[in-house]
Amino acid sequence: MTNKHQTTLPEGKVPQLRVMPMPADANVHGDVFGGWIMAQVDIAGSLPAVRRSNGRVATIAVNSFVFKQPVFVGDLLSFYADIVKVGTTSITINVEVYAERNRLQVETVKVTEATLTYVATDEKRQRRQIPPVAE
Repeated sequence: MTNKHQTTLPEGKVPQLRVMPMPADANVHGDVFGGWIMAQVDIAGSLPAVRRSNGRVATIAVNSFVFKQPVFVGDLLSFYADIVKVGTTSITINVEVYAERNRLQVETVKVTEATLTYVATDEKRQRRQIPPVAE
């Protein structure tokens, strides 16, 4: 039986983060906690934000967050993050999460989509301007 939600990992893109949830990340039925997934999404989204802002960032908004499919202990999760918008002091990032299941008969499903906004901060944790793109 095929899963109508089955897909493939995005071609030509490198995940920002790959992680496998463990039993401590789930309830007694093996379903991974949404909060654990949210934390991993925040980490994955912060990586391109840090790189683009050339320094420290802080999450200021979770603009959208959709759990599309459940995540289970043992799924191999791949987090893909892309810059959507760069402002004067903030960066908006889109994160997509895919789960690879059943390693012997690989099944890949998109489990989560989120959009987060980060603000660039200085050493005193105050807003700072994002430098222009170096040419």
